[in-house]
Amino acid sequence: MGEQPSPDRKAAAMSLVISQLAVDCADPYALAQWWARVLEWDLAYDPTSEDDEVSIVPADRSDEWIFLKVPEVKTLKNRLHVDFRPANDTDQDTELARLLDLGATRVDVGQGDVAWHVLADPEGNEFCLLKRTPAQVAADEA
Repeated sequence: MGEQPSPDRKAAAMSLVISQLAVDCADPYALAQWWARVLEWDLAYDPTSEDDEVSIVPADRSDEWIFLKVPEVKTLKNRLHVDFRPANDTDQDTELARLLDLGATRVDVGQGDVAWHVLADPEGNEFCLLKRTPAQVAADEA
């Protein structure tokens, strides 16, 4: 396990800035629309179902996820995935129900009995829904 940063380094800025999260997929248009609903983001432009790449952004355009058409299908567990926390005004149970209603599926990657849920988007890309909100994490760390 790596060395923990000293408390005075926690506020230091990263030397790199994340530009985009790129997601390989079979249908960029459909998957981008799905994730836009999940994240409550917008399509970055007016794409069509024929586009090989489609981007979504939050209202402030501070981030971007780009969905890229690839010929091969997903066959194995992701080597990188996103962990989400419920926002402070909601909870894990509410968000789990919302994600499942939107079409996420439960996935068993060998996690056992844990406090988080492993889910997959419509193309099988895994992501996790954690238990605690940002406020709960901050209170525990205070």
